[in-house]
Amino acid sequence: MEQNRIMKIKYDSKGLVPAIIQDAVTKTVLMLGYMNEAAYQKTIETKQVTFFSRSKQRLWTKGEESGNVLHLVSIANDCDKDTLLVQVNPTGPTCHKGTDNCWGEDNKATYGFFSTLEEIIAERVANSDTKTSYVASLFAKGINKVAQKVGEEAVETVIEAMNNNDDLFLYESADLLFHYLMLLQAKGFTLKDIEAELKTRHK
Repeated sequence: MEQNRIMKIKYDSKGLVPAIIQDAVTKTVLMLGYMNEAAYQKTIETKQVTFFSRSKQRLWTKGEESGNVLHLVSIANDCDKDTLLVQVNPTGPTCHKGTDNCWGEDNKATYGFFSTLEEIIAERVANSDTKTSYVASLFAKGINKVAQKVGEEAVETVIEAMNNNDDLFLYESADLLFHYLMLLQAKGFTLKDIEAELKTRHK
């Protein structure tokens, strides 16, 4: 985190700077607020995000009434020095309407296209015909068949890793990951559970 004594901030004519609040873990944008120099300094000192309320014309620490505070992780300035990116660990929902962020979105970890694949797998298992959907048909055969398929794809990936055809290695690797996502769901887990397990090992 940049320290207040070395960060140069360009405040506007009213002495304010916009502060984009982002969850440090999920990277979800939670809200937009404004800081003046006093709010910035208090945020640095207390490690809880404080804004300047334009409606109340005073400093306002997020969660001072609701308890849904924003614990400071880091602050960075943009290239023009006139916008702050504040990464936080939120306690509870951020929006005053009770939602996770001010756009009504859930604040959950996403894993890019892998998260999309998880949703596709779940939808096809729930709603697709086993005669037309590979995913549905494999799930219908039971977890042993799903696990067996993961094993087959793992062997094929290992074989291609020892050869010199990178295209085939990537193809088999994609097959392995896709079927592994299926196996996770068959066992009632998601990538979030794997992330949590890895985090415990990292500690």
